Amino acid sequence: MSEFTIHRGFEPEQSEHVARLYWTAFASKLTKLMGPDDKGISFFTSVVDPEFALTAIGAGGEVLGVAGFKTSEGGLAGGDLRDLAKVYGWVGAIWRGLLLSVLERDLADNSLLMDGICVSETARGQGVGTALLAAIKEEACARGLQDVRLDVIDTNPRARALYERQGFTAGETQYLGPLRYIFGFRSSVAMRYAVPAKEIRRDAAN
Repeated sequence: MSEFTIHRGFEPEQSEHVARLYWTAFASKLTKLMGPDDKGISFFTSVVDPEFALTAIGAGGEVLGVAGFKTSEGGLAGGDLRDLAKVYGWVGAIWRGLLLSVLERDLADNSLLMDGICVSETARGQGVGTALLAAIKEEACARGLQDVRLDVIDTNPRARALYERQGFTAGETQYLGPLRYIFGFRSSVAMRYAVPAKEIRRDAAN
């Protein structure tokens, strides 16, 4: 079993590794839009922000997994048209930006929005994902927020099962319609974890 600890953020030199983990986790829905692999990884390497990440670090210092979150100040995998243009050119950036906006979720008051969770293939089944979810819950608690929100796609039932075991409940389903042929999934379900009221740190914003 892998030994690991949970940390805030990651070192600058680990950005490419984090980007590769992110790309591997979400390539099934992003390849047609942001592929090939080298371009997708290059883009995410340039934009991943350690300020919005919780990482599982192995005994040897390697990143075994990462959970991102989003606030009004930014997110793990942000970036804008200028960042897209550096990799895909301005024409490519504009149409990609428009399509990526379909996947964007609005921030809500009193909620922490997850911005992806991914675990290295070599560390799967070792409790890394569960530990990262626990850390995300603690982050919401520390910020005085009422719940954690995320979206899970219909082609990833294992992830949904994990979230349900961790106390997340399913809500609204969003359907992509014809865009399913681009992103590779038909629908996504919004899931929420309600932070127990007694655990919310009311002084977090003070």
